[in-house]
Amino acid sequence: MMSISRNGENFGIRIAGMGDQWFTAPVNTPQGLYFTGYTGEDANPDIGDSAITETFGVGGMAMIAAPAVTRFVGTGGFSDALNISNEMLEICVGQNPNFILPTWDFQGICLGIDARKVVETGITPVINTGIAHKVAGMGQIGAGTVNPPIECFEKAIAAYADKLGYNV
Repeated sequence: MMSISRNGENFGIRIAGMGDQWFTAPVNTPQGLYFTGYTGEDANPDIGDSAITETFGVGGMAMIAAPAVTRFVGTGGFSDALNISNEMLEICVGQNPNFILPTWDFQGICLGIDARKVVETGITPVINTGIAHKVAGMGQIGAGTVNPPIECFEKAIAAYADKLGYNV
C-alpha cells in the first residue's frame, strides 16, 4: 500500500511497513494545456488532492479508460493513452479484475504502485491534475500531467531496506 500527497512545495509518499513516515522531495510543475491568457509562467508547482486517485489505479494510471482526456491534458491521443497505461502497469503489482477497461482489452486497472519497481525502472506514476495559478486565489488555469520526483521512492526504499537490516 502507498499514500501520495503534494502541497505545492513538497511531494510525499508513505509505503506499507513504514508507519506514518513520509518520504519527500520538491514537487514538479505540471505540464499541459492552459486556458486562454495563461502560460506555464503562471503555473504553481504541483498541488492538490487528485494525486491520491493514482494509488487506486485511476487518473493518469488509467489514461486508456478515457483517451479523450489525453487531449484535454495535452498528452496526445489514443495511442498515447495506451502507452501511458501500459507503462504504468510496469510499476504496479498487478491489475484489479473488479475494474475492467473495455478500451484496454478488458484488462483491469493498475493495482498497487510498487516503490521498488519505480526505483528499478525509473518510471514514476503519471498524475492527471488541474493546474493552479501561482497566485493564491486565482484558481485553475489549465489541466495537465505531472510526475512525482523519484527521490521520494528512492528514500522510501532505502529506509525500508535499512529497517530490514539491509545495506543499501
